[in-house]
Formats: sequence, structure tokens, C-alpha cells
Amino acid sequence: MTEVDPAREKQPLGPGETLDELGSDALKIIQQRDGYRFSLDPVLLCAFARVVPGDTVVDLGSGSGIMPLLLARRTSALRIIGVERQPELAERSRRSVAWNGLEGRIDIRRADLREIRRLLKAESAQVVVSNPPYRPLASGRISPKSERARARHEIAGDLGDFIAAAAYLLGTGGRFYLIYLAERLAELLSRLRQAGLEPKRLRCVHSRPEAEGRLVLVESRRGGQCGLVLDPPLYVRQGAEYSAEVLSCYCGLPICGTKSGWDG
Repeated sequence: MTEVDPAREKQPLGPGETLDELGSDALKIIQQRDGYRFSLDPVLLCAFARVVPGDTVVDLGSGSGIMPLLLARRTSALRIIGVERQPELAERSRRSVAWNGLEGRIDIRRADLREIRRLLKAESAQVVVSNPPYRPLASGRISPKSERARARHEIAGDLGDFIAAAAYLLGTGGRFYLIYLAERLAELLSRLRQAGLEPKRLRCVHSRPEAEGRLVLVESRRGGQCGLVLDPPLYVRQGAEYSAEVLSCYCGLPICGTKSGWDG
């Protein structure tokens, strides 16, 4: 008689859902075939973030739960909290967490990050990560799929809301990591400093060595001293293939982004 995996038995897939493997991490994630599906961007952010044993990590706008899952597998964080406003995404994330047996380390909260003070205590995290929407509501084409629209556009919170939530959650020395559009870098750095989050490390992400930087990975620290380190650029492709660094970050998954679409 074949033994039934209790996690699988408790977490059946719904209509239109897929169960995708996260490469060599031995993780699985439940996603909606026609809804929001994670892109390369949060995977790069997980590789960029520095998490030390015992840290409490909060992911603001956790979407499908990709970053909590990866950080739970790849780091020794004590506790990882994902904050997601969309009920369908939060529910799917909880089932993914249960499927992988990570309920003891990951806690998915269905909540609006703009009301973070009602959800979590001030200075309760050592690390905050976020892959926020890149585009103001009035810019670009709005996706007819609501999950994708909220991933791309600032429908339920703008950049300032994400930064304010991170500043509230972090104590002195706490670290905030995010990935964002290079064209909005000046705005990003200015807003971080205004919130008391000093930019400390920055890395530009280029589609190819000859292409201009399209995204930036930024580390800031609560109450940090002035001094910014520029890491070497990260290239998504080398020639026609994905770069060795990107493949190592991605653990062999096919790269088909929802937000950034690294097609150039």
C-alpha cells in the first residue's frame, strides 16, 4: 500500500492551480496558472539579502510566498513572516508552507502593510525584504488580472508605504532589502534616507553586459552611518544563455517572470 503524504492530502490543488518545484531547494509552491506567478526578481533578492542565524524576517507584499519559502530553506532565520493583502495569494501561500512542512518557521499574515502597526510590534524584526510594485498607478498598461496588476502597479500601497512599514519594523541596525526599478533609484534612495534607513549596499542588475542597468538591489540599515558600497553588476544573461550566477540563484527553474520579464 502506498503511503500518502499527509501534507499533500491536506493541501489539494484548486481549479487552475499548479504545483511547481523550486529547483534543488526541494521545495514546492502552489501558484495560479493565470494569476500572479513569481518572477526572477524575488529570487535575486533572496540571494542578495544577508540573514544571520536567529533573525526574524518580514516579507512585505509576499505574493505567492516565494521569498519566505526560499529564505526558510537557505538561511537559519528563526522566524519568517509574510504580509500579503490579497486573500487568494495569502491562502495559497499558507498551503505552500504547509505542503513543505514549514509551519514552525513561516507565518503568512493576510493584512494590509499600510496597517502594519496593528499587525506587528515596532522594532520586532532584524531583516525586512520586499519586491514592491514598480509602477505608479497612472503609468503603463494595467493588467486585467488583478493579482498581476497589484504586483506591477501601486494599487494597494506605494513605495513610501513599503518604506514606512520597514522603518517601523526595524530597530537600530536592522536591514531592509528590496529590488526596484533603476529609473526610480534617485526617488528610492531619497525616501529611504528620509525614513531613517541609510543606503549601505547597491547592486545594478543588467539583462546583458552591454545593456544598461534595469533593476537595482539595495540594502539599507536603520540608523546606519553614511557610506554606500557598490557591488559588481549582476548580469542576467551571458550571450544567449542565462549567466552562471543567475542559474545558481534560481536553482535551475525556467525563468518566466510576471513583473520584470527579462526578455531583452
